[in-house]
Amino acid sequence: MKKPYSVLIVGGGTAGWMAANLMAHRWRDSEVAITLLESDTIGTIGVGEGSTPYLKGFFKSLGIAESEWMPACNATYKCGIRFPRWSTVPGYESYYHPFFSPLDREIGQVFFRNTGQRRGGLDVPANPTDFFHAPYLSSNARAPHPEKPLPFELDYGYHFDAGLLGRFLRDTAKAAGVQHVIDTVSAVERNAERIDAVVTEKHGRVAADLFVDCSGFRALLLSGAPGYRFRDFSSTLFNNAAVTVQMERDQSQPLLSETISEGLSSGWMWRIPLQNRTGCGYVYSDHFVAANDAEAELRKTLRLPESARVNHLKMKVGRVEQHWHGNCLGVGLSQGFIEPLEATALMLVQFTIEHFLDAFRFSEPEAAGEQKRTGFNERINQLFDGVLDYVAGHYRLNTREDTAYWRTAREDAIISDRLQALLDCWDNNGDVDGLLEQAGAELVYSRASWYSLLAGMGRFPVSLRPADAAVQQEWEDVRRFCTGNQARFRQHQAQLDMLTRTDHEPA
Repeated sequence: MKKPYSVLIVGGGTAGWMAANLMAHRWRDSEVAITLLESDTIGTIGVGEGSTPYLKGFFKSLGIAESEWMPACNATYKCGIRFPRWSTVPGYESYYHPFFSPLDREIGQVFFRNTGQRRGGLDVPANPTDFFHAPYLSSNARAPHPEKPLPFELDYGYHFDAGLLGRFLRDTAKAAGVQHVIDTVSAVERNAERIDAVVTEKHGRVAADLFVDCSGFRALLLSGAPGYRFRDFSSTLFNNAAVTVQMERDQSQPLLSETISEGLSSGWMWRIPLQNRTGCGYVYSDHFVAANDAEAELRKTLRLPESARVNHLKMKVGRVEQHWHGNCLGVGLSQGFIEPLEATALMLVQFTIEHFLDAFRFSEPEAAGEQKRTGFNERINQLFDGVLDYVAGHYRLNTREDTAYWRTAREDAIISDRLQALLDCWDNNGDVDGLLEQAGAELVYSRASWYSLLAGMGRFPVSLRPADAAVQQEWEDVRRFCTGNQARFRQHQAQLDMLTRTDHEPA
């Protein structure tokens, strides 16, 4: 009797269990045995409790409703990200990166038109915070779910407890037939480009046909591959450490549906609202501030009591050159990490697994397999590098002068020629739309996202000509339209409460 094709995922956490679920679902009608092996002595990094809208597709593909997973993970909705204290330009000291919807189609055109006019020297409003529904909904504690159905869905992400999400995904994967083994890998057996087996402390030698490396920054399987190369991003993104804290939710305050990424002295701090707590973390560069001083700044900013426990961690920012090498696929921190400024970690994980599943075949000639691996690695690298450009853009565009960190991040960080060309095009009032269209998928983020970043930071001429009253009136009309639409959407807490009612059918 032919043995089933064997897959061994090394490492759990969100990345490992996402891989297990997607593989079990995609290969549910195939003769495949999937095992996830994780150690009970190695912790996870403990950051990454927000997502992009891409995560909606993950749960949808598995047939998991929000009413199933969100209450189990203390999850909340996320309409976008607010960025206070990155810019000092009057009127642009804070801006919002929204998730977009068809509701924004017409008013969004006003935003694009205004940004073009302001780039041309006309004093018109162009902060994205004022032109899209997401910031109005999230700052007023609304969920991106309407009281009455619309003919379309709004784009939105989630906030969640990463530990609880990992456990939820573990249970769903095990229910789908994934075997779960608790053990620690002590050695890796290699045969040229391929891995034959791993050796564990309790179960001895464990062989497999395909290995998935979800072992975190150690990259236990990938890092030993012949010709392993890691592209370090530290010359572009300076942050390499974080100090985090969990605070009880203040029940007297409304539950906002947004992430806040606030600039501090030597980095930035996230605030992520969950149903039961608020997660906060100061992402910083230890070349500019020592760990104990970063902790002191976090405590002061949040007014933490002395008893509040914090967690310090280090980050390795960059990516591998080959995410799929031989019979090993890297997923999660083992393949790379870009700081959590735009909450892209799970998007990169999901994208990697889904594209691997599209490309992979159980029995394929080696030459054809190698060609697919090359194309796959190029596509994943393109995604990482596109995200890198967008995140790096935040630092290059900052206008703070109060600390050496912000000045150096703006002036000395090495950015790609592609990002520099985009900034030059914007500054010279060139054809930004044409450049974005030409770059296509390489820039990853949409036109609206790039415009929100560039305009939101106040990247405009200093000397501006007065605009006529009609422009001001149009801006007021947009604000009135967005404000008026708030009542069409449920309160955030009310929507979450609906998810827990057994008689509720998810909207």
